Amino acid sequence: MSKSEKGFQLNQKKYRQINNYTGWIVLLIASFTYLSTIEPTTSFWDCGEFIATAHKLEVGHPPGAPLFMIAAKVFSLAAGDDVTQVAKMINSLSAMASAFTILFLFWTITYFAAKIVRKPIEEYSINDLIGVMGSGVVGALTYTFSDSFWFSAVEGEVYALSSLFTAVVFWAILKWERIADEKYSDRWLVFIAYMMGLSIGVHLLNLLAIPAIVFVYYFKKYEPSKRGITSASVISVLLLGIIMYGIIPGLIQVASWFELLFVNSFGLPFNTGVLFYMLLLAVGIVWGLMYTVKTQKVILNTIILFFTVIVIGYSSFTMIVVRSLAEPPMNENQPDNVFALLSYLNREQYGDRPLVHGQYFNADVIAQETQYTYVPIGNKYVKTPKVNPKYTYDPEFTTVFPRIYSHQANHKSGYINWANIKDDKKKPSFGQNLSFLFKYQIGYMYLRYFMWNFSGRQNDIQGHGGYLKGNWLSGIPFIDNIRLGPQDKLPQSISSHKARNKYYMLPLLLGLLGMIFMYNKRPKQFLIVLLLFVLTGLAIVIYLNQTPYQPRERDYAYAGSFYAFAIWIGLGVLAISDFAKKYLPGATSGVIATALSLVLVPSIMASENWDDHDRSGRYTARDLASNYLNSCAPNAILFTYGDNDTFPLWYAQEVEGIRTDVRVVNLSLLGTDWYIYQMTKRAYDSAPVPFSFSKDKYRQGVRDLLPVVERIQKFVPLKDVMDFVGSDDAKTKVQASDGSDMNYLPAKLLQIPIDSAKVMNSGLVSIQDTTRLLKSIDFNLTKKYVTKSDMMVLDLLANFNWDRPIYFASSVGTDNYMDLQEYFRLEGFAYRLMPYKTKIENGDIGDINSDILYNNLMNKFKWGRMNELDVLIDHYNTRVLSIMKIRDVFARLAKTLLEEGKNKKAIEVLDRVVELTPHRQLPYDYFTIPIAELYYKAGEADKANKIINKLASIYEEDLNYYLSLKKPYSGAIGYETRVAMSVMQELVSLTETHKQDELFERISGNFDILFQKYISSEQSKQ
Repeated sequence: MSKSEKGFQLNQKKYRQINNYTGWIVLLIASFTYLSTIEPTTSFWDCGEFIATAHKLEVGHPPGAPLFMIAAKVFSLAAGDDVTQVAKMINSLSAMASAFTILFLFWTITYFAAKIVRKPIEEYSINDLIGVMGSGVVGALTYTFSDSFWFSAVEGEVYALSSLFTAVVFWAILKWERIADEKYSDRWLVFIAYMMGLSIGVHLLNLLAIPAIVFVYYFKKYEPSKRGITSASVISVLLLGIIMYGIIPGLIQVASWFELLFVNSFGLPFNTGVLFYMLLLAVGIVWGLMYTVKTQKVILNTIILFFTVIVIGYSSFTMIVVRSLAEPPMNENQPDNVFALLSYLNREQYGDRPLVHGQYFNADVIAQETQYTYVPIGNKYVKTPKVNPKYTYDPEFTTVFPRIYSHQANHKSGYINWANIKDDKKKPSFGQNLSFLFKYQIGYMYLRYFMWNFSGRQNDIQGHGGYLKGNWLSGIPFIDNIRLGPQDKLPQSISSHKARNKYYMLPLLLGLLGMIFMYNKRPKQFLIVLLLFVLTGLAIVIYLNQTPYQPRERDYAYAGSFYAFAIWIGLGVLAISDFAKKYLPGATSGVIATALSLVLVPSIMASENWDDHDRSGRYTARDLASNYLNSCAPNAILFTYGDNDTFPLWYAQEVEGIRTDVRVVNLSLLGTDWYIYQMTKRAYDSAPVPFSFSKDKYRQGVRDLLPVVERIQKFVPLKDVMDFVGSDDAKTKVQASDGSDMNYLPAKLLQIPIDSAKVMNSGLVSIQDTTRLLKSIDFNLTKKYVTKSDMMVLDLLANFNWDRPIYFASSVGTDNYMDLQEYFRLEGFAYRLMPYKTKIENGDIGDINSDILYNNLMNKFKWGRMNELDVLIDHYNTRVLSIMKIRDVFARLAKTLLEEGKNKKAIEVLDRVVELTPHRQLPYDYFTIPIAELYYKAGEADKANKIINKLASIYEEDLNYYLSLKKPYSGAIGYETRVAMSVMQELVSLTETHKQDELFERISGNFDILFQKYISSEQSKQ
């Protein structure tokens, strides 16, 4: 015994104090980290929707997250009357939930570490204590600074709170295991069941901890055997299945039977059957509990109690129904009755994916079966088709365990590439099916994310394969060189990326060491952690059955798996201490193991990750959303399409009250009857959308798809055509392939009359444009089929009568413009429908009113501090800015001003866009070239040359790297190489045209050298 250990005495109370205090210190570190780096407003993707629904308790997308909404609403109250702080308060919920997750992770690690020490607390040496606490600190802080968990911790999404539930229930079963022999210990099991029920109101991920919990119980109560382990495995899967496919949808399914019976058969009012069922269920539970207590049936009593608390937790979903019945402005899927709620919980609008048996991607559909639900009409429930029919596929092209199943065109190309399918007309082999599973679903969509968190990350640019985007990195040259090509001569565009994070595989190695150590020392506990690791990782991969070309990275879904690995990272510290104590005296091994691990793992991760996870001071999502809204004239209707041009706008209107006179109409939702109905209601300062169709004309299953049958080959007033479409007369229908009658569009040449007096009085047309005013908008609809969403847009256009401005967000795809592009005017980040023809020049849609656009870009619009160098502009922000074409919009305005002879204003516009989009924040690219060209035309050659020099420097460096690569790397970056060569060619042409002789000589000389390298490179590939 060393001098430091003489007189050292530990007891249970002192150990608990040290364990608790150390845990709270770790909590404080995590809290400071997350609260320091939260986004102060909404983020892109679902965050805007979640924050908006929480703030006003509205209804978000299926399957809902009512408990998250309630918790977020409580946090939002801290904002008081300052609505600009609501998002920050809700983001703080995620930060604090994540910090408490770290606390429970610490206590979980120290529990397992104490198990491995295998000593009574009273016999602990200082070294033992330091080893246990050091394991907890290192493991918990490693997870604190891990990439995926940190990302979710600083935004208003459900995943942070879901992680807390997983951490709590896993810690709780370990707490039970420690005191299982004590009286009333089973109350912890009841607590776990209740937490499981509550967690359903956040996210289902927490349920995947059930098998690990079952095995903790099994190992505590029984001596392990093959038969016992098999039985425990079966029971755990059954429990998971019962909750996921029994309790969650089953309770609502049974309620729907009662409701249908009571309303349609007994003639009682709506919801009578549901209320009777709820009363019957409550009575049954109470009777069951009383009976089992009276008859001493302990196991049955426990089962009923578990069921009861799960249902109580699950009951948070009643809030969804209550709020839907109130018809708030955001009421997605309108789950205001038991049938709609069942569809909502089952996520039916998103379709299904085969898991056990199903089709290959090239299987033909040989039959289609309409599935039905019920909707309330009058005083009865009426049977109506569901959104998605059930398809039967050619049995020759089906398989067990299908992985390559989607018929979507881009998914097909992904399957072909990843599974190396040579002939897409033939049935893929099962080997190719599994190849996609291992290469893409496991390798790319799970192991890549795993390595991001514990080895390093190349950058945050979303990739779909290849060597330049989103790969994992080690920081160890010989490993990265093999996988990604030579890393010693990387261009700055790659080497200086903020999200290029190197951990040198140290977290991974420490975790593997801890895994082996735990397996050798405590195999039963190892199996428990392994189950948590696999079921929240690989099992999710199997269940999700993801297709190629996901719209965003999905690493957040596997945070539970990374949590489990962090336990092993912590135990790796104990493994080092255990090995070193054979050679080092006293507490030295524990101190060295802890200190060394802290420096080499969480400290490196914190240092590497801070700059690309710190969202403080960033307001881009909110401000860009307000720019969309402020592009519109008063009382406008604005068509949007995707998540990032809709959810932030909902946040801006619902939370901060920005431009509530503008009605945002999401085209991807406009094909649903519930959304169309909501558009017919007033929302704040926005009047109802002027649809002419009544609810029976567009309800689910009615006019879902209309063929375009050109019976009239001349321009027809759109109003007449839509009256024809809305008619139920048999003469207005054609026969479908299945023999049924369906409505159709009888003309492609359509006409929208223009009320010239109304247009002139509204100020829409300037005096100089009066001569361009038309009598009608004539357009040729080129579609062969019209979706319900298209139908409603056409109905709106037929009936708006120029009373309200119509806009299409610039981010909306051209296939959704209804072939009206030649009547568009760009007024910011939206195109306005005009009563005269505009121009389409060099692919640019619409003309420009320079006064309106100048005022918007230079005065009205806000930019979220995107140009401040201390603000993180990550890949998602960059992508949104690229879709909005921010540089292009400024350049088009400057070009118009130059054409109008307003040189000074044009230079101001160009200066502003250069100030707003510095290369360090939004990397210079092809769309920066027009800015330089316009500077030349405005007589500002020095400013143009500065941009040209920067572009040349970037792309010369990129090309020198690309062209230095050998096979197979060179073959995978052909697109990037061609883009870079095209930019260089443009720079040569531009400097020559504008007689910048010195610059031209240098760039053209370098380009000639690069071109020769390019030719040689292309020849070597042949």
